[in-house]
Amino acid sequence: MDNNRNDLVTWSDTFSCGIKLIDDQHKELVRLVNEMFMHVTGSKENEHYYLTEVIQKLVEYAKIHFATEEKIMRAIKYNGFIEHKKAHDKFIFSIIETVEELKTGKRKSLYFFTRFLKDWIFSHIAVMDRGYFRYCRNLASRKGNGRLSITGMDIKNAKSA
Repeated sequence: MDNNRNDLVTWSDTFSCGIKLIDDQHKELVRLVNEMFMHVTGSKENEHYYLTEVIQKLVEYAKIHFATEEKIMRAIKYNGFIEHKKAHDKFIFSIIETVEELKTGKRKSLYFFTRFLKDWIFSHIAVMDRGYFRYCRNLASRKGNGRLSITGMDIKNAKSA
């Protein structure tokens, strides 16, 4: 099966929020999705093996990214935080559910799983993330070094431990 290049994700500045740390993390999520698309071969056995190997990496990276966003949202007292966190938790739960299904031997289509990731990530960035990006920009001020600062919090160092 040939990889369908239309399914690969191309990063665009329209997805950028202006916070380098978040943009870099979003770009890494896009890179992971593209890597998954490159492993869609049509061989159910090979795809299943690959998915079982890569899915935990995806879960861990998504948790790091979501923790970073949530730390920023808490710091700026974003009023959409609870709804946003619920969306993050639901996404992680659905991925963990897939991990559990894989552990029981259930086969998942790498193509459809990757399409799900692509659609979820971009709709989440375009809708939910956009709201807190605007909120950040309204609160932010530029420091002398050009970094955005929000209520004394240097966005570059917002990554959660």
